[in-house]
Amino acid sequence: MTYSESAAIKALSGVTDLTGKRDIVANGRLADLNFQDGFLRAILQIDPKDADAFEPVRQNAEAALKALDGVDRVSVMLTAHKAAPEVSRRPQRQGNPHQAKRPEGYQGDAFVDHVIAVSSAKGGVGKSTVAANLAVALATQGKKIGLLDADIHGPSIPMVMGLTGSRAKTTEVEGRRLIAPFEAYGVKVMSIGFLTEDDGPIVWRGPMVQGAISRMLWDVHWGDLDMLIIDMPPGTGDPQLGLAQDIKPRGAVIVSTPQDLALLDARKGVAMFGKVNIPVLGLVENMSVFVCPDCGSSHDIFGSDGVRQEAEKLGVELLGQAPLHMDIRTGSDNGKPVAASDKNQGQAFHEMAKALAAQLDV
Repeated sequence: MTYSESAAIKALSGVTDLTGKRDIVANGRLADLNFQDGFLRAILQIDPKDADAFEPVRQNAEAALKALDGVDRVSVMLTAHKAAPEVSRRPQRQGNPHQAKRPEGYQGDAFVDHVIAVSSAKGGVGKSTVAANLAVALATQGKKIGLLDADIHGPSIPMVMGLTGSRAKTTEVEGRRLIAPFEAYGVKVMSIGFLTEDDGPIVWRGPMVQGAISRMLWDVHWGDLDMLIIDMPPGTGDPQLGLAQDIKPRGAVIVSTPQDLALLDARKGVAMFGKVNIPVLGLVENMSVFVCPDCGSSHDIFGSDGVRQEAEKLGVELLGQAPLHMDIRTGSDNGKPVAASDKNQGQAFHEMAKALAAQLDV
């Protein structure tokens, strides 16, 4: 039989990591897997201090791969990425420790005060719309804000921020070649959509997605920011857990709609961040009420106050409620976030921004 990459990943999924609780694939150790002419090479990413202890794991991985059909030779190597050196120009800020596997040299996020993850365990609740309008609202209130589109498989921030078709360029900073973010509505913006040539799907495995997100944090010249808003991928899988563990955001904002089905997934999101010791700064109720564009009447089509009640149960703050309104939808579609306008519907995002900034004392 011939070699199968899925079989190789499945085999490595049976190799336990040092902790004994999860396998090396689930823990994001697999940095590379390459097969050519019967030779299978795998690279496992580890912490330098664990090099000796990881030798038995390396041998187990090698044995698992040798048993695969179509494989003649196997090499499993360990790569130890050192943590980034201290940035001498400014001391590391308390409460925002970047303890991830970083490249050497200047770090693109060295001067970012707070990293905030905007997340939803369920797609279709308007997470990206909330993230973009929250970022714009913070910027209009005088804060230095960045917005990172971490939804690799469905990047929508370029459209929402009026940057569709933009292609990223690089700049040299202290000896490193970094990606220069775009700026719109006073917000520095980065997305995988700026790095791809067309609108085709990005078909990547979990470790590749996780790595791309981290690189867009470390290898983008964010400059001096009060807050970097990350529009997280929907769900609670490997990309979300890996990003939370590697980057350690200052906190998370969970977006949900009022109905019970969405709230069920919102609870999962809160639980996920709790497991990786990242505080949930608050919940946002999106599409809280439908405002009829013809008569102006309001309808609770998704239920009433569901997120507020859930926030009370979980003991977290309700940052705000945004309606399901035509102005918000058209603003997102046309690249003109409603928070940048003087329309009444943008006020909900400005109230959220004030509540979030108050929590962080920004």
